[in-house]
Amino acid sequence: MHQTLRREMGLGGAIVTGLGSILGTGAFVAIGVAAGMWGDAVLLAVPLAGAVAVFNGLSSAYLAGHFPVAGGTYEYGYQTLGPWWGFTAGWLFLLAKTASAATAALGVALYLGLNWDRRVVAVIAVAVVTGLVMAGLRRTVVVNTLLVTVTVLAIIGFGIAGLLDGTADTPLGAGLSLEGLLPATAFLFVAYTGYGRIATLGEEVRNPERIIPRAVIVTLAVAVVLYAIVELGGRAAEGPEWGDVLDDGLSPAQLVSGPISKVWTIGAVTAMLGALLNLVLGLSRVWLAMGRRDDMPAGLAVLDSRSTPVAAVVTAAVPVAVIALIGDISLAWSYSAFNVLLYYGLTNLSALALDRRRWTAWLGLGTCVFLSFFVPLPVWLTGTALIIVGLIWKRQRRD
Repeated sequence: MHQTLRREMGLGGAIVTGLGSILGTGAFVAIGVAAGMWGDAVLLAVPLAGAVAVFNGLSSAYLAGHFPVAGGTYEYGYQTLGPWWGFTAGWLFLLAKTASAATAALGVALYLGLNWDRRVVAVIAVAVVTGLVMAGLRRTVVVNTLLVTVTVLAIIGFGIAGLLDGTADTPLGAGLSLEGLLPATAFLFVAYTGYGRIATLGEEVRNPERIIPRAVIVTLAVAVVLYAIVELGGRAAEGPEWGDVLDDGLSPAQLVSGPISKVWTIGAVTAMLGALLNLVLGLSRVWLAMGRRDDMPAGLAVLDSRSTPVAAVVTAAVPVAVIALIGDISLAWSYSAFNVLLYYGLTNLSALALDRRRWTAWLGLGTCVFLSFFVPLPVWLTGTALIIVGLIWKRQRRD
């Protein structure tokens, strides 16, 4: 009989965990990068990606109510589709969120603006966050709440400053192109999927059948509004190419002047740290769940006196640090997008295995499959190869 995690998280903690996971790399990196790549198409991609996330979020919440254990779709897939599908979901989550966590760590380095190698700063950020997660869930939620509060205030301040003091000569929507809409939507969908961290921690949420669905919906609704504020504020300040500052290695804080630029920078750092914190937390719970089923070494499922899977936390953090050493934010995010779309496709399949009449699950599955074809081919090929590596590992563990 495996050790059970304590149910210590309420509705407020679940919402904060979701927002902490969503706002970091989404608001402060992904939207800016997408704006630089696809221009004004991001104006429509932000709400469209949010709608796709709602469909998938409802499936995650539905499954979390039925299976309130750690592991998210790894567990759901195991119990509804079978061991190989469950393993594939868990492996996809590890691949996707490890890349996302590395993106967050590099984002911390980007916004701090220190005269150090950004990769070194990113690895230090990973080490600090890992130590905090190892200190236990209660301390993690307290720090999370502080980070999210600062982040939300910074986003609102940036949006207001950009709209009031904007100097862009290009009218809003002048660069709109439907050609870039779907790739931008696929890219930005990942920015919303932090809500999945709530389901991944299902074993640690009190009254999960009631709390998790509410937390997911509130988290996504707030995220759509805040992402829109970031996009409109940045575009008002600089125009359709405002995301180019990220491509040039600069900070969007430079788009606004005065004290608000410092507030934005502080908010960006807290957002990245919050995202990194929640990603390492969620990754560790999937490593733990896979250890319980012997898909990974059983030692990953061992808990200490604070109900913390220390070995799983360390195992989650090490590959994040390794990927951060590569130092390419856009590349890490693209690989994350591919794996996340497949992961939530399996989430919807799991929901449909329980109830084929769930139309939101059909919409979620359809949009995930459709958007996956707008991920670059090299990412498809590499991502598929990594999935095969995971399945070979599974086969060897089975034998």
